[in-house]
Amino acid sequence: MKVVVQRAKEAKVIVDGETVGSLDQGLMLLVGITHDDTVEDLINVADKIANLRIFEDEDGKMNLSLLDVNGGVLSVSQFTLYADTRKGRRPNFMAAAKPDFANEMYEQFNHQLREKGIRVETGRFGAMMDVSFTNDGPVTIIIESENGKII
Repeated sequence: MKVVVQRAKEAKVIVDGETVGSLDQGLMLLVGITHDDTVEDLINVADKIANLRIFEDEDGKMNLSLLDVNGGVLSVSQFTLYADTRKGRRPNFMAAAKPDFANEMYEQFNHQLREKGIRVETGRFGAMMDVSFTNDGPVTIIIESENGKII
């Protein structure tokens, strides 16, 4: 599992002219699922994201978590995070999970975040989406999990 975590002042996803997900303050997540991801991966990554201290405290230090600031999440499925560009000029996406499995795992991941009390907005799985956001900082972090462990 790979998740690009971006601290955002605002974010939204539009599909066919309709806003399907948005947030004011929180985290923009681009979520990639691979074939051998497990529920343990989802749980560990959701816990890491909820508790990652990347929001500024009153002294301007990154010392507060998403839970501390009562921020939301805009979660967007992103199979292209598993692009292999080592050969040729066309990316290979063989490491990305098949759509049925990826969608199930993506939904479970979002559920894990909601279980922690986080408001989760989403894009639309498999759709062409227009994603826009204002990166706050900018702060961008990549979290990966393999075999149930953060790597």
